[in-house]
Amino acid sequence: MNKILISLSLLLFLPLVGLVAPFFVTGTTDVLSTNADIFATDTLQHLWDYVLGSYLKSTVILMLGVAIGVFILGVGNAWIIASYDFPGKKIFEWALILPLAVPSYVMAYLFVDILQFAGPIQSTLRSWLGVDKLWFFPDPRSLFGAIWTFSFCLYPYVYLITRTAFIERSRRLMEVSETLGYSPLESFFKLVIPMARPAIFAGMALVLMEVLADFGAVSYFGVQTLATGIFKAWLSFGDRMTAVQLALTLLSFVLLIFLIEQNSRSRIRYSSSLPSKSFAKLLSGNKAIYAFLVCGVTLLLGFLLPAIGLINLMYQQGLSIDMRYWNWLRNSFTVSFATAIIAVLLALFFAYAVRLNHQMKWVTQLLGFGYALPGAVLSIGILSFLEIFQLAWWISASMLVLIYAYLVRFLSSSLQSIETGLTRITPSMDGSAALLGLSAFQILRRIHIPLLRRSLITAGLFVFVDVMKELPATLLLRPFNFDTLAVATYQLAADERLSELALPALTIVLAGLIPVYLLSKIFSRQV
Repeated sequence: MNKILISLSLLLFLPLVGLVAPFFVTGTTDVLSTNADIFATDTLQHLWDYVLGSYLKSTVILMLGVAIGVFILGVGNAWIIASYDFPGKKIFEWALILPLAVPSYVMAYLFVDILQFAGPIQSTLRSWLGVDKLWFFPDPRSLFGAIWTFSFCLYPYVYLITRTAFIERSRRLMEVSETLGYSPLESFFKLVIPMARPAIFAGMALVLMEVLADFGAVSYFGVQTLATGIFKAWLSFGDRMTAVQLALTLLSFVLLIFLIEQNSRSRIRYSSSLPSKSFAKLLSGNKAIYAFLVCGVTLLLGFLLPAIGLINLMYQQGLSIDMRYWNWLRNSFTVSFATAIIAVLLALFFAYAVRLNHQMKWVTQLLGFGYALPGAVLSIGILSFLEIFQLAWWISASMLVLIYAYLVRFLSSSLQSIETGLTRITPSMDGSAALLGLSAFQILRRIHIPLLRRSLITAGLFVFVDVMKELPATLLLRPFNFDTLAVATYQLAADERLSELALPALTIVLAGLIPVYLLSKIFSRQV
């Protein structure tokens, strides 16, 4: 079993081989060039002279801006919800997770549609002020617009993890600091933030990895990042080597974030003898109003306005449905369902094999890195690997390559769910079943799978929704004439046919509400 476990895990790391192999394998050809080495050198030199510096600058500024934005939104709302009682708190506890259901590229389209020159906000302001142009109104299709969109779309990652940390640390620590003469603000920055730093770093690391992996939103905003550079190098220049080099540059950013987050957690140890129950302070008067407004405005800008925007676009479209929608829906459900089934089976095998042999734990930990791979980097790795063996035609002939990419990217999410379920099954059950003469496979089939039914369904749902929302990998690896809801939404937005994208975008959002609902149920039990 150990050999099979290692073989399958190595199979899932072939995209990394594809990123490194072009530097050592000679004799391969690029898509649009008969002299690959000269063409790659010229393209990379052109990018370095004219745009690579802009790619790096935009990527760094975007990461810093989003990091500040999600810190303010995520930590601020988490502290308010975890530490205070006020009218509406029960709703905000789960409602603040809702922006996770909206993909960043859909949020970008709706953000621009609402705030552009012809949008409802600018039109209303011009009418009220009696002017033809609002010189003070920022351009939504800009780097600032991208930072704003990502901050409101991704802050729930920080909110969820940090809220749990705040609840576990208990408000009694704040009470102790106040008895020592610290004001609530001083206690927050000198005690609460340092104590929750590992959780904050973990949430922000997830956010920054999502930002680096994004292509749809940044391309719509016209922001030139490393992700857009990869697509240009491959699709516009047809240059595999340059795309690989840019992908490795982007991957180095991901590895840096991953190492910083791991280092921040490994060097810090906290313990507390205080009970984990949270003692929330009751707010009244103006303080209760301020807390409600902070949470309410965050929810309004992060979910309610985009939802209203989608409904408005649906109203503009009327009752007519593009007949291609059913084809997009069928394609999305086909690859999502197939990937979810395979991912659950593989995750169950990996998790159970590690349960039988704890020395193989490193395999599942290594597989967790797949989720950190941006879709563009993963796709370029697969394309490069196939190109080495002259097998790139597989992409146009079958969706197996696309499903493989999804498995590499999202297997870790199903694996975590199943591993969590297995930890709730005491090892004594395995021992008792073995004494009764059951084999390892019989124990899995008769005992573990029935007990893991909820974890298996949850794992499948998370993978299903992740695949439905995935855009970069789908754009590069989909078979010929195979469009999903995510691809159709992106293409319609690129053509400025926003009213037509309402139905496919709304379908993706509604599917995304399923894991958000599950998350809200899980985290509500921690209060």
